[in-house]
Amino acid sequence: MKVAIVGASGAVGQEFLRILDERNFPIDELVLFGSQRSAGSKYTFRGKDYEVKLLQHNDDFKDIDVAFVSAGGGTSKEYAETITKYGAVMIDNSSAFRMDADVPLVVPECNAEDAHNRPRGIIANPNCTTIMMVVALQPLERLSHIKRIRVSSYQSASGAGAAAMAELQQQYKEILNDEPVTVKKFPHQLAYNVIPQIDVFTENGYTKEEMKMFNETRKIMHSDVKCSAMCVRVSSLRSHSESVWIETEEPISVAQAQEAIANGDGCQLVDDPANLVYPMPLDTAGKDDVFVGRIRKDLSDDNGLTLWLSGDQIRKGAALNAVQIAEYLIKSEKLGVKS
Repeated sequence: MKVAIVGASGAVGQEFLRILDERNFPIDELVLFGSQRSAGSKYTFRGKDYEVKLLQHNDDFKDIDVAFVSAGGGTSKEYAETITKYGAVMIDNSSAFRMDADVPLVVPECNAEDAHNRPRGIIANPNCTTIMMVVALQPLERLSHIKRIRVSSYQSASGAGAAAMAELQQQYKEILNDEPVTVKKFPHQLAYNVIPQIDVFTENGYTKEEMKMFNETRKIMHSDVKCSAMCVRVSSLRSHSESVWIETEEPISVAQAQEAIANGDGCQLVDDPANLVYPMPLDTAGKDDVFVGRIRKDLSDDNGLTLWLSGDQIRKGAALNAVQIAEYLIKSEKLGVKS
C-alpha cells in the first residue's frame, strides 16, 4: 500500500498517523502533504522521519492507493481531481462532497457496502456527531425502524481543531491570571461557558452542523428518518457527547435496547446509573468506540427511547472512521494489491 495523508499537520492528520500505526495498517510507502505553512515539517512514523510536501496540482498522487484527506472543504474541492486522477481512493473528511449523489457517505458499522460505488473515486467521511449517533442507533434500527430523532450535542473544543483546543486551555490560564481572554476560534469565550452555535446559521434557524445531522443520517442509514438537532459547544477538551431521543415504529424495551447496543459493532454499553456509571468525555477521550448509557423509556412517547452517548471526535468522529473505510476496502476489494 502507498498511502497519502493530506493535511498531515492538523489535529486529524496527526491522529491518522497514530491510528495507522496502532492498527498496523499495511503501508509500504507513506507520503505527507500540507499547505505552504506546514510544508517542510517533519513527523516520525514507525521509526522513520517523513517531510511534509507542498500539495500541488501535479503527478504526486500517481501511485497512491488511498489518500486520507483532512484539509478543509475548499482544499478538497480544489484538489479532488488531482488526487483521484490516477486511481487513488480519496477518503475525504470535509463536508465538501457528503451530500453529492455520486459520492458515498460511509460509516462502516452501518453502510460499508456503499463504499464500493464511488464513480468519482471519492468516499466522504460524515460529520463527527452524525458518525457517533448512527453507530449507536444502527443496532436499534435493526429492532424497529426509527421514525424520528431529537438530539442535543455537547461538542468539545477538539471539534474546531488543534488551535481551538489550545485556545480553550489558554483561556482558562488567562482567567486564572486575571488577564484579558483570547477569543479567536469561537464566537464567544468558551471557558466556563457553553455556546449554542456550531457553524453558521441557515435560513430555517438551524446551523449547518444541525442540518448535517438531519441530511447525513438519512443518507447513511438509507432511511426517511427525521432528525431535529441542537448542537452546542461545551468547554470539555476532547470527546463529544449527545443526548438522543428516538421514536420507533414498534416499542423497544430498555432491556432489548441495552442488549442490542452491547452486541453492536463499534459501541459499548456503559449503563449502570445506580452506581453512577455512564459515559463521560473524560473517560471516552482516546478510545475507539462510541459509549452508550442512560438508556430509558421516553416518558412522553410509548414508542420512544432516550439515551446518552460519548465518543472521541478526532478518532471515531474523524480519523478512525476513515481508516476503517480503507480497511474494509482492503479486505473486500484487495485494495493496494497489484496485479
